[in-house]
Amino acid sequence: MAKLEGKMALVSGASRGIGKAIALKLAEEGASLYLVADETEDELQALCAECGDLHDAVDARYGIMELSEADAGVRMVTACLEEFGRIDVLVNNAGVRRRARFGEFTQDDYEFVQAVNIRTPFFASQTALPAMREQGGGRIINITSQMGSVAFDGLALYGMSKAALIYLTRAISFDWARDGIQANCVSPGPIATQYNVDRLKDDRAMWDKLERGTTIGRFGKPEEIAEAVCFLATCETEFIQGHDLIVDGGWTSH
Repeated sequence: MAKLEGKMALVSGASRGIGKAIALKLAEEGASLYLVADETEDELQALCAECGDLHDAVDARYGIMELSEADAGVRMVTACLEEFGRIDVLVNNAGVRRRARFGEFTQDDYEFVQAVNIRTPFFASQTALPAMREQGGGRIINITSQMGSVAFDGLALYGMSKAALIYLTRAISFDWARDGIQANCVSPGPIATQYNVDRLKDDRAMWDKLERGTTIGRFGKPEEIAEAVCFLATCETEFIQGHDLIVDGGWTSH
């Protein structure tokens, strides 16, 4: 029997890259899915069909939401509960970045990054808690970044938001572990998503810099992050609590 058969998972930012890989991996384990992203309806439809083909138990549906809106976190969890009646795994994956040297960020940069990277997962997690408690437990998995632990060119705002998300993960675990809520996060390093490949295709120097930063000597694959998320969603131990699982090819080890 698949480890997540009969369970329900919500994944934000699910239409592409790491979010898509997470959705497919959870579907392999039999989880039904509510997939959320913005302005990518065709991709979400195709992904739902692909997830459904992976396991007979999977019922995959989607919602289109602008995740920078003030009520996005509440709305996406509420919609999931209305569709499925439960939520066992919440994966707050959606994230955005704005690059600038510190001192050159705008108010709009700040508001947008904080809205998607902190406010939405904060309120999504709060909204999921009552349903998870009533079910007897649940898993909250936040996708953070190695940039939440180390500084890098132009990413002061992004890194700050991811560091805050790591802290939020630990705070949720601290407050709710004894109620069966298992909160952890996964911090990816440089990952060869299509977004990153396109963004860096004309900047070989940056690609090489990121690649050399790993001890393994290569970019990671979205599927490698999905494996880590699936582990946290399915592991039988309750003793992994408030943990930041860094999957960065050794970037932060030196």
